[in-house]
Amino acid sequence: MEQIKITGLSFSYPNTNGTGLSDMNLSVQKGDFILLFGRSGCGKSTFLKQLKPVIAPFGKRKGSIEFCGRDITSLSHREQSTAIGFVSQNPDNQIVTDKVWHELAFGLESLGCDSKTIRLRVAEMASFFGIQDWFYKPVTELSGGQRQILNLASVMVMQPQVLLLDEPTSQLDPIATANFVQMLRKINEELDVTILISEHHLEEVLPVCSRVLFMDGGRLVLDTKPREIGREMNRINSDMAAALPDCVKIFTAFCSGESPVNVKEAKQWLEATVRPQAEPETKPEQKQPLPDGAPAVTLSDVWFRYDKKERDIVKGVSLQIRQGTVYSIVGGNGVGKSTLLSLIGGVYAPYRGKVKLFGQDLFKIKPEERYRDLFGYLPQEPQNLFRRKTVRLDLEELAARISPDRESAEAQIKNVSEFFHLEPLLARHPFDLSGGEQQCAAMAKVMLTNPRILLLDEPTKGIDSVFKQKLSQWLKALKAQGKTIVLVSHDLDFCADCSDVCALMFNGEIIAENTVRQFFTGNRFYTTPLNRIVRDIFPNCLTYEEVIPLCRENLIRG
Repeated sequence: MEQIKITGLSFSYPNTNGTGLSDMNLSVQKGDFILLFGRSGCGKSTFLKQLKPVIAPFGKRKGSIEFCGRDITSLSHREQSTAIGFVSQNPDNQIVTDKVWHELAFGLESLGCDSKTIRLRVAEMASFFGIQDWFYKPVTELSGGQRQILNLASVMVMQPQVLLLDEPTSQLDPIATANFVQMLRKINEELDVTILISEHHLEEVLPVCSRVLFMDGGRLVLDTKPREIGREMNRINSDMAAALPDCVKIFTAFCSGESPVNVKEAKQWLEATVRPQAEPETKPEQKQPLPDGAPAVTLSDVWFRYDKKERDIVKGVSLQIRQGTVYSIVGGNGVGKSTLLSLIGGVYAPYRGKVKLFGQDLFKIKPEERYRDLFGYLPQEPQNLFRRKTVRLDLEELAARISPDRESAEAQIKNVSEFFHLEPLLARHPFDLSGGEQQCAAMAKVMLTNPRILLLDEPTKGIDSVFKQKLSQWLKALKAQGKTIVLVSHDLDFCADCSDVCALMFNGEIIAENTVRQFFTGNRFYTTPLNRIVRDIFPNCLTYEEVIPLCRENLIRG
């Protein structure tokens, strides 16, 4: 049964030359599980929000959207609230109450449901999502993964027919992402809820979806099946094929049929294709020493808690980060990674232990000196960096502070705008940008400061795979200039590609630290998707770029 019919949909934001969406036509059947992907700023978020008019952005719209045979704009606020659920990438933007149980009940209370109905639905949904153990907890005590599950459950308690999700896993660690996506699969299969989800990281979603849509420049370019997306992306010769999971990319590099969509299928295909003599040729590398050189950042027995009555968030962390290296910190949600980065940046002060930069006590360096050319800090929420009404004004304000010479400031703005593809966005309000566009605008501000130490919290959040490769090359270039980069990330592929050293944080402590190859090849979960596929054949490989030449040169049976 056709549930949503979209005909000739176009949309443009005010004060922009281009269009957000252009002549989109789509039919969504009841029970579909649709994955939507494309470049940052291609219109994914704009499109999803058109399917729930109460949250649609302001602008000029053409075309029609029918929901169950009715013009979607004719649905009342109450009908939209119950029939169409929306989950954003940041759960903190949707959670509005202080307790878990109250958040689950809030939507129903707002609709005036009676207490018996509320209690029944909340109990049912808490059981379905496994929330019983933290049902009475304050929301502030939940991990990022738990908050996103709560966000999803709070939408599902309204019993929607359609569920829209805008990059819901962008702030989740790999294990929490897998759990979240499996919960979506259950909702789709067991509750028969139609799902449309936009994502940049496709490894978990592709195996469970029924259709894949590829968008480019506000247009719907492909509408195909998961096992055919690799072949179709090659057919249209799109560089966004880089966004596809490694299991698809490896297969389509050599075959043109329907591709594997998960690690198990890819391993079976590869093992049937690779010659047996591959094993003795791919011995793991000898253990490599950690980078040497003068330390840029030194932490000595650092402890921190947000309140003296609360638990410690960082517990006795000691580490040295050498000059001219990229140091990545990975780990689950809520283990203290962002807090540790804030301690390095002087946002917080430890109650025990020392933080030193280039051998000098951090807190003996004047704050104005820290952020003039010493630090560049990208917070987890890039919106915190924006102060003005347009992206251009934000950049101009910072450039003027750093470079009094107007001509030099304009040149710097031009350079960062070109690098981060901000030219079409300069006249827009930063809060009107997509998540990926906001991330790029925030990094442009950080780049303007030309810091010696760069602190990046989730730098690839919301960014497409093509630009992610460019960002990795930029960090490597900065490293070659002697810059030191410390990044916190859930993006294991990105960390494997650009890092020198990787550390795993758990329960407030750094429990493992090693060179990037030794780190990832020694882990089962905290490793790259590619390594999971090939570790029995090429145990030392971490990336697609490493595996393909090996296969091409010697190992694929003719």
